[in-house]
Amino acid sequence: MFAALAKAFGQIFDPAFRRVFALSLGASLAVFVVLWMAAWFGLAWAGAALSDWMAGQEPGGFWIQVVEWIFGAGAVVGVLVVSFFLFPAIMVVVMSFLLDDIAEAVERRHYPGLPAPRDQPVGAAVMSGLVFAGVTLALNLLALPLYLLLLFVPPFNFFVFYLLNGYLLGREYFELVAARRLDMAGVGRLRRAYRGRLLLAGAVIAFLLTVPIVNLVTPIVATGFMLHVFEGLRRRQASATASAATRP
Repeated sequence: MFAALAKAFGQIFDPAFRRVFALSLGASLAVFVVLWMAAWFGLAWAGAALSDWMAGQEPGGFWIQVVEWIFGAGAVVGVLVVSFFLFPAIMVVVMSFLLDDIAEAVERRHYPGLPAPRDQPVGAAVMSGLVFAGVTLALNLLALPLYLLLLFVPPFNFFVFYLLNGYLLGREYFELVAARRLDMAGVGRLRRAYRGRLLLAGAVIAFLLTVPIVNLVTPIVATGFMLHVFEGLRRRQASATASAATRP
């Protein structure tokens, strides 16, 4: 598994990897420009409304200026803080629609003998991503009381977080790469046969997503990483099946 992760990081400067990262970064910046403009006009309107309200209370011009300055500074800091935390999430969402290019690049470099992948409808892939995002959000919200309860009880809080998200991310990324080569029945059989390894692989991905800066490229690395894991498991399964067939 560590060899698979090393291979994924070793390909990080591949042209396909760089292109997906650049497209995701550009699209995310465009989204945030729109959000920042909306926030700017919204805050300007709210600030004007607050000034008018305070003027009606007659607190004095000095205090109106003080409150306006505090409101303006707090609003700007709030937008920057929210942007800091949301930007990686937006990049991950945008990047999720481009990960098939990463899988192709990994196969081209490390598994050149593979036939063309199975055709997958774009609509089905998008729906799968949306369903996964919804399930991930819902399960983490359901686990939120447990997170809060264990907030000051390390390492149990980390254990719950990585266990839940390791399962979700391991399953999602495995199905993403495995569906290129197997039908969903075959994907399910292989996933159930190696559920422990996939849980561990998912926990590794969950950990990478919590590391600042690294989390910006985690979907790219995770796709390459899981593709190596999948090919290793698929070949191990094929070898075990062949051995069983030759036994008397």
